[in-house]
Amino acid sequence: MVALLAGLWPGLAGALLLGLAVGALAGWPRGYAVPVGLGAALAGLGGLALTGLVPGVGGVWIESAALMLAAYGAGCGLGSLAHPR
Repeated sequence: MVALLAGLWPGLAGALLLGLAVGALAGWPRGYAVPVGLGAALAGLGGLALTGLVPGVGGVWIESAALMLAAYGAGCGLGSLAHPR
């Protein structure tokens, strides 16, 4: 996992910054469908990454997608705190 983080840190930083920008511009969603959907996608990708059901290059893609989605979601959550209400 450390090697994955070392190779993907530019993408993770970009996902975090993009999430911060989107969260600051859009704010927190009014309904619960978007946060629940993103949480379910993250849980599904994280579960696949932890169980190791997909080996090889596909597994690396799933692990990196889970990390990028987590960084984007954290950025959106933090950015929504700066949205004027």
